[in-house]
Amino acid sequence: MRSLFVTAILLFSSFSFAQDSIKLTSWNIEWLSINGGKVSRTPQDFIKLNHYVDKTDIDVLSFQEVESHGAISKVVGSEYTIYLSDRAQPSHRHLQFNDTNQYTGFAVRKGIDVDDRPDFSITQGNSKLRFASYIVLNPNKDNETHLLSVHLKAGCSGAYRNNRDCKIVKQQGQVLAKWIKAREDNKQHYVVLGDFNHNLGYRGDWLWEVLSNNTDARLVTKNTKAECKVRSNRNPNKTHQFRSVIDHIIASGDLKTSPGIQTVFKSQDVLDYKLSDHCPVSTILSF
Repeated sequence: MRSLFVTAILLFSSFSFAQDSIKLTSWNIEWLSINGGKVSRTPQDFIKLNHYVDKTDIDVLSFQEVESHGAISKVVGSEYTIYLSDRAQPSHRHLQFNDTNQYTGFAVRKGIDVDDRPDFSITQGNSKLRFASYIVLNPNKDNETHLLSVHLKAGCSGAYRNNRDCKIVKQQGQVLAKWIKAREDNKQHYVVLGDFNHNLGYRGDWLWEVLSNNTDARLVTKNTKAECKVRSNRNPNKTHQFRSVIDHIIASGDLKTSPGIQTVFKSQDVLDYKLSDHCPVSTILSF
């Protein structure tokens, strides 16, 4: 009887910890597809990608550049529920490309309560890209938290220039800032994760000023070290280390989060397998 009581206490403690602390991760998995696509991967590549999911010990994965439910399932395994961008649905065929598509979305560890909200475009016009995937963790509870998975346009990673790329990125930032402000006006917790194609951590960065304007938003990855090594485009037999972080996590000021940390690939894994040109970045969210 005593052993059963102790076991029950341990199980209850484990469940309580899982509810009080959740690990959030953002990862652009570089043209992930099971049908070849622009980055062809072998079964061994998928096994190694899954290894890094296990190593990172992810509870909620915000992913980008994923073509299908089947592709991301091979990476995360059967312990996760997949919420692929609404843009992948047959009703949105007019918003899909004829060859490989890049979708955002979430993979959530089974057992975590989720409300799947409709995606919305963060780009003006009839854009086929840049849909923000939207879910709510622990809906209708005190620790309810609204999450977005985003992928901003490339081509404007630093200083603002008066060109098309930067104008689009600025407009995308304004849409996200409006969403953030709406969450705060409704007194809702929120986290925005994804590939911003921009280093928000620069002092006085213009895009961060757009995103955080008149809000209590915090940049969890402000001081995240750029340690990610990927395969060099110029020489596939060498690795390349990025100088700055462009995958970010933004959280509401009332949430308790640990500093953002990258999961770094082993250099030999980078050379032996087709992983990604981005490393996962994570934070632990404590309620």
